[in-house]
Amino acid sequence: MSEQPPKLAQLNLLVEDMAASLDFYRRLGVATADEDGGPHAELSLPGGVSLELDTTESARLWHAGVRADPASGRVVIGFSLPSREAVDAAYAELTAAGYQGRQPPFDAFWGGRYAIVADPSGNDVGLMSPIDDSMRTWSWPPEESPA
Repeated sequence: MSEQPPKLAQLNLLVEDMAASLDFYRRLGVATADEDGGPHAELSLPGGVSLELDTTESARLWHAGVRADPASGRVVIGFSLPSREAVDAAYAELTAAGYQGRQPPFDAFWGGRYAIVADPSGNDVGLMSPIDDSMRTWSWPPEESPA
């Protein structure tokens, strides 16, 4: 894998009721009134970690595992890797070692290279490159990720 270690960057939670979830995180002091309750909300936490809330419909766009089994992938622990190539290399190394690939690497509509691998306990671990604005897809809805 990369010489630069992965950095914990985000936690994605799949939520059933976005408005109720945003109300909870507002009361906790994490969300602000700026979040509108759409299919995706990004909440910045101290220390640079992002808490991202997604409806199942939103997650289906970027997580092939959720399309295969909607009950899976309730939490994705996201790590930032230094490059697009590092995402591919980490995914290849982990799946070659026998860990289950849940989302093969792909150029995601938000501009990052992204993949998901399950850890030994079945927890989803996201691997993402830095975002490249030239790789963003500005149409909505974007194409689903490859399975």
